[in-house]
Amino acid sequence: MATSSQPIGNPDAYTALYQSKIRQFTVQQQVLLHTMEAGDLSAPADMEKISLQIGLARDKMKGIDFWLRYLDPIGYKKINGPLPVEWETEVFEKFEKPYKRIGAGLTLAALYLEEPVCEKDSLLQLIQASIAATEGYHADSTTKVLPDFGHFYFCNRLFLLNLAAIYTTGFECPDSERIIPELRFMMDQVQEIYRAYDISFPERKLSPDYWNKYQEALHFVQTQPDEAAKFDHFNFIRLYVNPLFKLNQESIRRYEIFSGSFVDYSLNNEAKSIFDKDLYFGQNDKGLFLRVKDPKTLAEIEAVGKLLFYDPILSGNNKRACVSCHKSGEYFTDTSRTTSLQFDQMNSLARNTPSLINVNYNHLIMLDGKHFTLQHQTKDVITNPIEMGSSETEILVKVMNCKDYNKVFNKLLKYTPQEKEVTIDHVLSAITFYYSKFSNAKAPFDEAMNTTKTLDPITKEGFNIFMSKAQCATCHFVPQFNGVKPPYVGSEFEVLGVPADTGFKKLSDDKGRYHINPAFETIRAFRTGSIRNAQYTKPYMHNGVFASLDEVMNFYNNGGGAGRGLTVENQTLSSDSLGLTKAEIKKVIQFMQSLNEDIQFEAPPEKLPVSKNKALNNRKVGGEY
Repeated sequence: MATSSQPIGNPDAYTALYQSKIRQFTVQQQVLLHTMEAGDLSAPADMEKISLQIGLARDKMKGIDFWLRYLDPIGYKKINGPLPVEWETEVFEKFEKPYKRIGAGLTLAALYLEEPVCEKDSLLQLIQASIAATEGYHADSTTKVLPDFGHFYFCNRLFLLNLAAIYTTGFECPDSERIIPELRFMMDQVQEIYRAYDISFPERKLSPDYWNKYQEALHFVQTQPDEAAKFDHFNFIRLYVNPLFKLNQESIRRYEIFSGSFVDYSLNNEAKSIFDKDLYFGQNDKGLFLRVKDPKTLAEIEAVGKLLFYDPILSGNNKRACVSCHKSGEYFTDTSRTTSLQFDQMNSLARNTPSLINVNYNHLIMLDGKHFTLQHQTKDVITNPIEMGSSETEILVKVMNCKDYNKVFNKLLKYTPQEKEVTIDHVLSAITFYYSKFSNAKAPFDEAMNTTKTLDPITKEGFNIFMSKAQCATCHFVPQFNGVKPPYVGSEFEVLGVPADTGFKKLSDDKGRYHINPAFETIRAFRTGSIRNAQYTKPYMHNGVFASLDEVMNFYNNGGGAGRGLTVENQTLSSDSLGLTKAEIKKVIQFMQSLNEDIQFEAPPEKLPVSKNKALNNRKVGGEY
């Protein structure tokens, strides 16, 4: 967990408040359980009592959410899990196989209560599991960090990130009428936590600037309409949450505190804004060259990476390059085809070519999460017989037979002391470092959130619809608008019921994530990609079935595949219509266009390195197909 040099101050007030709020929540959990046990689910009056008690329990839970989410993120899935079943796809899947977690708690109980058939035993089990998880959390050693001030600022950071990405969207609040009232209550409760913290740790207390900004934020929320669809997400994040995040980051650096919690695994203490591209790290784009810091050397790696990206020497027939499918002028995707050509130049690949821009903000790569690193993904494409049709051995021989490549990689070898000779990983690392640089650009929306640019009212309104009525933000999370949500250690996979054709005659046959992790929940599940630059990265969905953003929005608006009459038993997208009007869809699309990034694309290299094998010297920059 978070650490500092020594406990500072008297933690009694802070700990006492913590203990009091935990007790209040556990008492309310028991009241809820007794109400359920005594209730008759066929009686409307009893159902109303149970619903009321769930709401009261949620309020008490929001009083400890500040600690609970950070100190026990696993237990939280039982206390207030938003999903009945979740296959863990965190960064730690790099070290162990994904495993199944059964959710429980207040959100699922509220959702289950609305089902046409609600069995009492099942409902009780959800709350009993929540109570057990709370007891386990309270007894666990993680609560013993309270006497040390260090954890506070990391708890607060996650709280602020969730204010921007989770708490106002309905991601875990099934009743839209409760979203804003819960937000107000929680922010007021956090204010109590802040006061107790300052009393207990006066030498490490919150700054006056932070307090002033938080009071402004609280006032803003208190004066907003109760209706979630009318909440001003744009100004809430821009004027209050993001500045508070900046001030909290300053405190983390000033007090020199460090975290040992996996919650902070990806987050960057140096980031000054939620909308900085270095907020969190998903991938190591340098690969073997991770330790290289010298700008001149990095420029050499980038230069050789660019040559390789355009060089068909990487393919089995020396006619196909990375850029053949990931075209630089088309945001490193292929807008000319539904899916790109296979290696045989006749058949088409099963999946649409994803953009390489911002791919490094995912922990799992490919639409099915097959790969953990950019380098593994690159190697898989190059050696895949239906994509580039080469092999590791062949690639290395051909590359090192080119004097220019040979010279550069042998020069770079000293920066990778773990390798005694040039390997395929040097080649792959140069390629990923080259194309990842195009992921550093900002969009007008980022600049607006950082208060360096203004946006027109329609775009702001589109963002607010995106965050509320359209429910887009329950899958596409701030700030990358992909499936990676706070604390940015996992990638969400969704089952949308994507059709094989625009007539919705049948589902796509592609089982997606199921091929990697076979389970009922993963059938036809795909990683949620970023909507940044979406205007330029058509066609859309894993199979390129939709040619325009209007088609995509209509698909979601009508409830996905299930909403259009297809049988999708495990669809995670609601099959109910969102009820968006044409005008609202247009506004959402206009907001998406504000996420188009200012990317400076480069001209292809004028020529490729000469090979000792003269037969290879007729290859063309960018390949032939």
